[in-house]
Amino acid sequence: MRSALLGNLGSQQGPGTFALANSKMLRVELPPEVLARQGSMVAFQGRMDFSYEGAGGVGKLLKKVVTGEGAPLMRVTGEGVLFLADNADDIHLFHLDDDALTVNGRNLLALDASLTWDIQRLQGAGVAAGGLFNMTIRGTGWVAVTAHGAPVVLDASRLPTFADSQSAVCWSAGLRVGVNRTFKAGALIGRGSGEAVQLAFQGQGFVLVQASEGRPVVRAQ
Repeated sequence: MRSALLGNLGSQQGPGTFALANSKMLRVELPPEVLARQGSMVAFQGRMDFSYEGAGGVGKLLKKVVTGEGAPLMRVTGEGVLFLADNADDIHLFHLDDDALTVNGRNLLALDASLTWDIQRLQGAGVAAGGLFNMTIRGTGWVAVTAHGAPVVLDASRLPTFADSQSAVCWSAGLRVGVNRTFKAGALIGRGSGEAVQLAFQGQGFVLVQASEGRPVVRAQ
């Protein structure tokens, strides 16, 4: 796997690959086809068609319905240059080389259409636990993720590694991931820390953590 965040992504990128137009905008040359988050297109040059991308089978569809996980995707076909962005969040690129990356669905911006994906439940997480279902992407090709604020890359092989489930953007699919619960009796009377559940990572690999627990929900007055 290669990424500028990992210090092993070269500057040479040929036609058809992803590239950053700037830190907050992705530039993609078509063909080939690309899967992108619905509503992320901000501009394009050339001729392109945008269509809804289904879950890719009954099993995936049921997982999306039950978990609420999985980015809403569109398939983009045609010829030209496509520009994608999401709320002016920073964009980071990963190139998979016949390996896999697990991504928090809310942070997925785009991926090569040749890649495969599935929704998986983290070990130790109950079905009703929100934010503990994520997308695992496999194959060879590009993946673009977004991060709210400058992220940090944590090497899970060096020390026990924990992250808030909403702050973890993506991680090496080979890591063992569980749930760390720090619930204490004080939480029952309003004296909890507010950080009762974290994701726990073990093994050889990295975790990308954003400087946010997600954008606040704006409620109507």
